[in-house]
Amino acid sequence: MKRIIIALALLAIGVATSATAQDAPRRHIYLNPDADIEERIEDALSRMTLDEKIAIIHAQSKFSSPGVPRLGIAEIWCTDGPHGIRPEVLWDEWEQAKWTNDSCIAFPALTCLAATWNRQASDLYGVSIGEEARFRDKDVLLGPGVNIYRTPLCGRNFEYMGEDPYLAAQMVVPYVKGVQRQGVAACVKHYALNNEELHRHTVDVELSDRALYEIYLPAFKAAVIEGGAWSIMGSYNKYDGTYACHNDRLINHILKGEWGFDGVVISDWGGTHSTIEAIRNGLDLEFGSWTDGLTEGASNAYDMYYMAQPYKRLIESGEVGTEELDDKVRRVLRLTFRTAMNPYKPYGAMCSEEHSAAARHIAEEGIVLLKNASNNLPIAADAKRILVVGENAIKMMTVGGGSSSLKVKYEVSPLDGLRNYYGDRAEIIYARGYVGDVTGDYNGVVTGQNLEDDRTSEELIAEAVELAKGADHVIFIGGLNKSETQDCEGADRTQYGLPYAQDEVIKALADETKHLTIVLVSGNAVAMPWLNDVESVVQAWYLGSESGNAIARVLSGEVNPSGKLPFTFGVKLEDYPSHSGKCTFPNPDKAVYYEDIFVGYRGFEEHNIKPLFAFGHGLSYTTFKYSNLRLSSDVFGKDETLQATLTVTNTGKRAGKEIVQLYIGDCESQQPRPKKELKDFAKIELQPGESKDVTFDISADKLCYYSSEVGGWVVEPGEFVLYVGASSADVRLTKRFELR
Repeated sequence: MKRIIIALALLAIGVATSATAQDAPRRHIYLNPDADIEERIEDALSRMTLDEKIAIIHAQSKFSSPGVPRLGIAEIWCTDGPHGIRPEVLWDEWEQAKWTNDSCIAFPALTCLAATWNRQASDLYGVSIGEEARFRDKDVLLGPGVNIYRTPLCGRNFEYMGEDPYLAAQMVVPYVKGVQRQGVAACVKHYALNNEELHRHTVDVELSDRALYEIYLPAFKAAVIEGGAWSIMGSYNKYDGTYACHNDRLINHILKGEWGFDGVVISDWGGTHSTIEAIRNGLDLEFGSWTDGLTEGASNAYDMYYMAQPYKRLIESGEVGTEELDDKVRRVLRLTFRTAMNPYKPYGAMCSEEHSAAARHIAEEGIVLLKNASNNLPIAADAKRILVVGENAIKMMTVGGGSSSLKVKYEVSPLDGLRNYYGDRAEIIYARGYVGDVTGDYNGVVTGQNLEDDRTSEELIAEAVELAKGADHVIFIGGLNKSETQDCEGADRTQYGLPYAQDEVIKALADETKHLTIVLVSGNAVAMPWLNDVESVVQAWYLGSESGNAIARVLSGEVNPSGKLPFTFGVKLEDYPSHSGKCTFPNPDKAVYYEDIFVGYRGFEEHNIKPLFAFGHGLSYTTFKYSNLRLSSDVFGKDETLQATLTVTNTGKRAGKEIVQLYIGDCESQQPRPKKELKDFAKIELQPGESKDVTFDISADKLCYYSSEVGGWVVEPGEFVLYVGASSADVRLTKRFELR
């Protein structure tokens, strides 16, 4: 309906503009879709009234902003992501519109995508979700998220890409490009420093410039400069005393100034707080300033937004000019011409077989085998009776968690996935084990599952243990869920350990059988006091529509696991730098003090804390040998490129994929530096006995650090160490080299 209205409006403008000869030449430029976008922008801008300019820089509904019907300029329609296309909601409410054709394919959460360490998988993800957005006539996909994993308690970590800025930067770029090739804008979020949920509307982040540039901005920068992102979403929190959605330094100086961003800065829903700051500090498009859309009255709710009539009154009174307004309008028009009014964008597709296959492939690539003692996995081929225990084996995980909640065409549970895979070859039996969250609805999307169970925990554990006695293999599927205080927007976790007394269930099962596999469904690290008592542990993330099929194929050995952790698992919460000293999380005085550059594995290594599982860790059903590391030179200059090459051999009996990780450490620096930092990686596939060479290019920009004193990046000549390994803690080869 939207596009039909626009087409009629285009006809109307043709009639209207033909009335005056003065407008005719400009009409030709504007209506020609092959004309340069900048020409079309200037032509459209010159025709717009003040009211029309004001109108298109703020919302007209929960998820849309108006175009200019008089000029045939289309509306912009947004949709929540970043794991699937959110169902339609009512015009002014979060509740469902109750369409019957707005189900989607749920793709794995972005923690899983990051765990693939596979740039091609990221491109496939972007293309697939972009096609679904395009088919649903959406212009802006509100995702992906790239906020850094600073604490394992952040309720929204499952939507992000881990703790390392280089990994996140490398994984976000193909996603953005893949989405935007479909004529849909990626809206990279949440810019910036949105690393907790509980106090996200009030916290004021304090950190060094060095930490800002080295840790928290690189993924956003890559999305803009390398990915060419068309939109960015501001975050709720404050930085340096000013809200991020209209923060002069973050938006005007860094995003639009240093990085040359030519797209639209969109407020998070309800993230705007000041008309003057919004005008002057770079916000371009305001959404959701009152979440019910009706606070100021049904007839004029959106006209009362900060960048609506209050802005117009300031212009009419002479308190502000129109220079900032025209810049905002140009950006919104540029977004419109790139998306809604792009005549060459593809048609898209929804819930296709190809999208299901893509979701499963990404899930399989991201599942991480954390532990596998005595080759407990894959499940023995002659296993005839397999016991599955745990609520997460049956609970739908696509509903809930906040704005990433989805209405899916289907979701294969882990239990059903195992039953589908094994069929008549093995008996798959089930025991609940524990009762966690029995709810199954969010914003009107209802799973229809009845998870009520009034048995005591003792009864549930006794049943599981009894059934385990006759099982060839026991699989406990637990972890977290998408309920409040678990992995969920708007709140943070309240404990590092597993909820719902799952530790007791695991210990009871471990006492009964050695053939026990723990599968953790979560977007965060958890404590594992039972780790030494179990044979194998698998990190399975939130895997979307194909969850159960992907898990079954990995556990059975049909797929060899190849994912690696995008963040560090600590033994206990206090191991994380964000939970020690001045950096305690959360901070009750609403000021959050960041731990400088020593986040994640950087902090663990700085303080000599041994992790439970290191950043980059992930096992395989085969083994890999690293050898023959050689450099193109031992010394190179700042304008030269050094090449590092090594040989990787599959020394096992199965084909598999290995993620080779390159870290670099500075032997001596004027400023404190991490012992080593990730600077490149490659995912390669090898047949049994096969060897391949892997080559990395090292340039001076991979050796620099940000100096707050200089106000820029510094490269110091001297000696560096190159570390190549299977994780940040599993270094296989080293070489020294010098930058002259």
